Amino acid sequence: MHIVVVVGALLSLISVGSAVPGTATFYTSYVPSACYGNQDNGVLIAAASDPLWNNGAICGKTYTVTCTGATNAVPHPCTGQSVTVKVVDHCPGCGGTLDLSREAFATIANPVAGIIKIDFY
Repeated sequence: MHIVVVVGALLSLISVGSAVPGTATFYTSYVPSACYGNQDNGVLIAAASDPLWNNGAICGKTYTVTCTGATNAVPHPCTGQSVTVKVVDHCPGCGGTLDLSREAFATIANPVAGIIKIDFY
């Protein structure tokens, strides 16, 4: 039993250790998307910023995103939860690393914050 607990703890550290820091914003218009046209991909989705876009190679990739803190005066925006999103769009010139759907953003942070610090993997 102790081995299972130790292995589980190590695996969670590896996931956290491989997370990439960034920032997130949110958007509310989900179709059409640069990856899938007018196809409905649900509401737990994201648009990739220019540095991640890679000519659309990122389309369909999923990320688990966690809020790590505020970027502005909104105190304690994070909910303590994570959300898994699918990249379905491009966000050229966007203010964050990932532009999350409003529903995804609200899962991890107070939308009033507008932009938050994140880790994603």
